Amino acid sequence: MQIQDLPYPDPGVPDARSGPRFLWWLFRNQLGGQLKSLAWGLLHFASVSALPFCVGLAVQAVVDRSGTRLALAGGLLALACVGNALGDTFLHRAAVTNWITAAARVQQLLARKAALLGSALTRRVAAGEVVAVSTGDVEKIGWFVEAVSRFTAAALTIVLVCVGLVVYEPALGAVVAVGLPVLALAVLPLLPRATRRADVQREKAGRATELASDTVAGLRVLRGIGGEELFLDRYRRASQEVRHAAVRSARMWSLISAIQVLLPGLLLIAVVWYGVHLAREGRIGVGELVTVYSSVMILTYPLRHFEEIAMAYSFSRPSAKRAARVLSLERATDTTGSRAAGVPSGDLYDPATGLLAPTGRLTAVVCGDPDAAGRLAERLGGHPSEHGASALLGDVPLDELPLDSARTAVLVQDKDPVLLSGTLRELLDVPASGAVGAEDALAAAQCGDVLAALVQGSLGVEDPMDARISERGRSLSGGQRQRLALARSLITDPEVLVLDEPTSAVDSHTEARIAEGVRSLRAGRTTVVFTSSPLLLDRADRIAFLHDGEVAAVGTHRDLLHTEPRYRAVVTRETDEETAAAQRNEDAPADAREGDGVLHGAGALDKTLDDDVLGDDDVLHRLEEIEETA
Repeated sequence: MQIQDLPYPDPGVPDARSGPRFLWWLFRNQLGGQLKSLAWGLLHFASVSALPFCVGLAVQAVVDRSGTRLALAGGLLALACVGNALGDTFLHRAAVTNWITAAARVQQLLARKAALLGSALTRRVAAGEVVAVSTGDVEKIGWFVEAVSRFTAAALTIVLVCVGLVVYEPALGAVVAVGLPVLALAVLPLLPRATRRADVQREKAGRATELASDTVAGLRVLRGIGGEELFLDRYRRASQEVRHAAVRSARMWSLISAIQVLLPGLLLIAVVWYGVHLAREGRIGVGELVTVYSSVMILTYPLRHFEEIAMAYSFSRPSAKRAARVLSLERATDTTGSRAAGVPSGDLYDPATGLLAPTGRLTAVVCGDPDAAGRLAERLGGHPSEHGASALLGDVPLDELPLDSARTAVLVQDKDPVLLSGTLRELLDVPASGAVGAEDALAAAQCGDVLAALVQGSLGVEDPMDARISERGRSLSGGQRQRLALARSLITDPEVLVLDEPTSAVDSHTEARIAEGVRSLRAGRTTVVFTSSPLLLDRADRIAFLHDGEVAAVGTHRDLLHTEPRYRAVVTRETDEETAAAQRNEDAPADAREGDGVLHGAGALDKTLDDDVLGDDDVLHRLEEIEETA
């Protein structure tokens, strides 16, 4: 795989059982590039190591006054220089290719996993950690995968040089052959401590990244409550902890580097001292001494790769561990499904709660627990992140359909939808049936003021569809973002549309118009709305009230208000004391209730409930009058 061929058609199935296994899997899947890098590395290091032999041969030729051997030495020196230049150039090229392709493979794997898990990813792993894995950790992993082949080439070169020196000059060669392994292994006792410090540094850096990501995401809210300085101080402390951890890690690596410089120097001194002693005794020539001395000096270059591979592994191991943890996450169901692809039709039913959404009707679901409502909404879409009974569309379990088919049949809009940056036209360019146009969807979602705000915020744009939306729609209010997300969902026109709190950030007047728009646009299609808003509930064909994870009551909004105290408590936000008082009032004799006051006798209580809770047509009429007056 070359850089110009990226991305991979298929990045493969990673071995995510542990960090080291994941690194080994990456290495095996780049075996061709690793062998190429190894070959060029051997040429480069062998050429560098041959230079001392050529110089020693030339010196000895001058001492012996041999022109033939001097010319031979010059030719070998030129050949070694050419090999060095070619090896170094193509080794660097192969190494960079291995680095980038390994990093690209990891990024593709992470992107595929994120797309597969969807919203379940951030429920299991913090968003900041996902960002850290896909940026800094990817580079560390690529560094180690790239460095392995260069280290292997350096190690083989050292072995070959030691063997060559023993054959060339046994006395000095034996000293070098014993000393070099000692140099290579001398830092091993320090590596566990250096690795632990590197782990601490990566952990603290990950926490700082998570904190920064969360702070940026909530900056609007923080400014609203004056909390930006508080979170800024927290990030300062986190960044200082990262700095201290990095300094402690750097001290250890500095010590390792110092040892890698000191010990080769001591070996060089020992070789020179012993070599001079042998030369004075006439057991070796000057050229042989120069050759051995130069070889030891040159070998400090490949020896540096022992330090690099140790450092690369120490930094990449925790990164690979975190990447493997993300890649090991799986959905609760098999996304390929056991049935053939297709879009079923019929009633939507959840056996876990007993919720039934009849086909072609607008069903509202009221649940006092927002988390339970979110899990139910996810389950209704099929292939949820948690194990459990599958929702049925008609008689077909959604979990048995391929994920694409389940998403085509049932679309679930999360309570916190995300708007991607780009133009409005790009935002609304989603897979759809084609039955609902952009204008109709925007009108049903009451996006008129949103379009005006987008045009006003985009220079030189007249068509709202060409207006740009900033990252995550940060330039828009929460209600405006909700309405654009609702319009995007309406355009898809799925068989079943599930909306989780689609108007929680919208004012009452706009909410009433949205309720009418959605009801009209989705006429004849199955729609499920999770909400506790009276304005939406009053326009639902059917309401299911969930209590303790099961459907406790079914009916219309007005009926449930009068017959189900727990439903009324959720919708009207009654306190426990108010609910108990209402229950006592309902249990009281008829004559006692008649004496409670003028409100009961005149039926004003019902009118008060209708005006303040139901949001009926009289309330809408008054809202419209207020708006016209304003």
